[in-house]
Amino acid sequence: MTRSTFLKSTVAATGLVGVAQELTAADAPGSAPEYFEIRKYTLKSAEKQNVLEGYLKDAAIPALNRIGVKNVGVFLPEKAETAPVVYVVLRHCSLEQFAKSTELLGDAALQKQGAAYLDAPAPDVVYERVESWLTKGIAGMPAMDVPAKRGTVYQLRIYESPTEKTAKKKIEMFNIGELAIFKRSGLNSVFFGETIVGPLMPNLTYMLSFSDAAAKDQAWNTFRVDPEWTKLKTTPGFTDKEIVSRITNIVLVPATYSQI
Repeated sequence: MTRSTFLKSTVAATGLVGVAQELTAADAPGSAPEYFEIRKYTLKSAEKQNVLEGYLKDAAIPALNRIGVKNVGVFLPEKAETAPVVYVVLRHCSLEQFAKSTELLGDAALQKQGAAYLDAPAPDVVYERVESWLTKGIAGMPAMDVPAKRGTVYQLRIYESPTEKTAKKKIEMFNIGELAIFKRSGLNSVFFGETIVGPLMPNLTYMLSFSDAAAKDQAWNTFRVDPEWTKLKTTPGFTDKEIVSRITNIVLVPATYSQI
């Protein structure tokens, strides 16, 4: 049985009408998964944000673009966290490109443009720590979909699961139907990635984009009452109590120079 046949038969078994046709894109030739890296910079102080953003805008993003990292997103929490933080999302076409992105210090232009950040003395560095996790695009959405018109509100959501097996089940749930329901509800997907290295594993991390806060609220309200979602979320094997242990929701706004 092919993957396409299996997914479509699963859709039929759950009673989700009209979803099977949404699955064909994942089976198309050349749909190798991309890798999405998320970095969280926890800053020493609010005053250090300008130093980090100057480095990202003038040094790091141009250097990343030069090695083929097409899209680098920079985001700030909509609501202030306990310590000031900046989130960075990098789109990698392969693991080789990801590895190359970790060697940027060999770039002379980066060294020059990023001197204020890179050469800060130990007592006056910009951040406390940098957390990072690497995710792999799921079958139903293997590549990033950069919004044609950049939103003003984004959501970064992390679905932790009790076990590796139940984490795969949550990904299957998106592949067979939830992604399609998201799309028609106005939940504009930027990427969906299964975390392969990082904290809080096993988990699925994804990002959504909205024109504004009102559009975000309307889309979620539409999604919650969708009849196919109501059916899917109560299907044995797909209920939250079986496959999701915690959901983290972070509402973000993009920096003016963000490429996502």
